[in-house]
Amino acid sequence: MKKMIIIITIALLLAAAGWGLNLFSGGKPRPFLDADGKVIPGSISEKCFIDVNGDRQGMFISALDSSKPVLLFIHGGPGMPEYAISRQYPLVLEKYFTVCWWEHRGAGMSYHDGIPPETMNFSQFTDDAICVTNYLRKRFRKDKIYLMAHSGGTVTGIMTAAKAPELFHAYLAVSQISNQKESEKLAYSYMVGKFTEAGNTRMLRKLGRYNTGNLNTPSYYTMRDIPMHQLGIGTTHKMKSVFTGIFLPVMSCEAYTLRERINIWRGKSFNTKQSGLWDKVVSTDLTVQIKELRLPVYFFSGIYNYTVSCTLAKQFHDQLRAPEKAFYTFENSAHSPVFEEPEVFEGVIKGLERRA
Repeated sequence: MKKMIIIITIALLLAAAGWGLNLFSGGKPRPFLDADGKVIPGSISEKCFIDVNGDRQGMFISALDSSKPVLLFIHGGPGMPEYAISRQYPLVLEKYFTVCWWEHRGAGMSYHDGIPPETMNFSQFTDDAICVTNYLRKRFRKDKIYLMAHSGGTVTGIMTAAKAPELFHAYLAVSQISNQKESEKLAYSYMVGKFTEAGNTRMLRKLGRYNTGNLNTPSYYTMRDIPMHQLGIGTTHKMKSVFTGIFLPVMSCEAYTLRERINIWRGKSFNTKQSGLWDKVVSTDLTVQIKELRLPVYFFSGIYNYTVSCTLAKQFHDQLRAPEKAFYTFENSAHSPVFEEPEVFEGVIKGLERRA
């Protein structure tokens, strides 16, 4: 862990020198301002920490109008908060909801030394999500809120929706995981096929060190980021570099203190390696565990999404029983359609509003 902190610190200093990052900001989110530079009446932009089942956890709460319905957002990763990344894109969620960007146990602002690895499981995360939900319901005086989850967060998201449907208006799943072990095989085969067509022998040699039987290794997950983003099947369809697309936005986000920015990467490492959380994701088959949801459920997926297979997500959606459900396909997106095609997502939200 000490070695990793040294590496992160050096990377930060180099990034700050080259990109002019403000590493020593006060760690406060910017307020929402009108054209005259005044705070928009009724808006909210705050960072807070609450006790969640005995663990101090952080979150951002933001909205252009805090009277809007409340939405709890469960980030993916594993252990990768998305508040900073979301600031790069039009703020559609904050336009229609009061959004709680919760950073779950062991991630981001909620990371700290001494987290028992045995608490890093989906049963605990589900209980934590319900605890945060009840905090939001009480604070904003709502009987129900909306639940949205992305990528790795959809395991917790769908389990929470199944366990406590009475707390939520609906479950909104962005890049819903179903059977990640099979998803990884599909992604690997797709990459091999595309690089074979392109005659990219260098990348084929890297991929050739693995096969569909040995993909669940830390070295593979580190390696696959580059080819996935080269092919437009990674975080977004247009993102070609994790460094410029994720690392720099996180490190330039003034809502975090320097220590919190470092903890984002410490938490990501903890989630990926020490806690064994990603192994739990890969070994979980939600198509077997979750057959029915007793609330409306809406899936959102980009057609270029191979990080979490769009095809498998659609199959999972089709087998789910729910009082109302819909699958929304985004034609120009990969893994993050809410950010990649905000205007299309906004149209969907308007449609859901009319049906509510």
